[in-house]
Amino acid sequence: MPNMTKYALEASLKKLLLQKPLDKITINDLTSDCGISRMAFYYHFKDIYDLTEWVCREDAARALQGKKTYDNWQEGLLQIFEAVLENKPFILNVYHSVSREQIENYLFELTYHLIMGVVEEKSVGIEITEEEKDFIANFYKYSFVGIMLDWIKRGMKDNYQEIAEKIAVTLKGNVANSIHNFADR
Repeated sequence: MPNMTKYALEASLKKLLLQKPLDKITINDLTSDCGISRMAFYYHFKDIYDLTEWVCREDAARALQGKKTYDNWQEGLLQIFEAVLENKPFILNVYHSVSREQIENYLFELTYHLIMGVVEEKSVGIEITEEEKDFIANFYKYSFVGIMLDWIKRGMKDNYQEIAEKIAVTLKGNVANSIHNFADR
């Protein structure tokens, strides 16, 4: 039952973000919209920003759903773009509010897990430290997120499939190359 309350709050937050900016939404707005008490809200979240962060993590988990291998990482990247686009009002509102950092953290978490899955797969049987794997995943994560933040900043108007294709072309073979370069040094 507790998860039902969290999902009801998520739905209310997304609904209210269609009407007003994040910094104008109150706990009372949320609890009134989903018919719960303030106490129920505070049982699950410490404030609206905590709820926003949870929503980002939940969306991230739903977006990737197993698309973390070398053969399907590009599909995972497309799913990240689609998840962001599907939640466009939420993402743009949070991006343009005081909690823009939450969108960046959401994207960092999504892309890190996507890339780390590929790094783990491509490094099987190769002597490379966990620290080096982490560095490689972070390096590519920052590239992905920078491109995605530019896309969000422009209002998500560019064709995300073309952007994902350009990323795929740019990175083709580079993750494996990076792994081998660390192993050979």
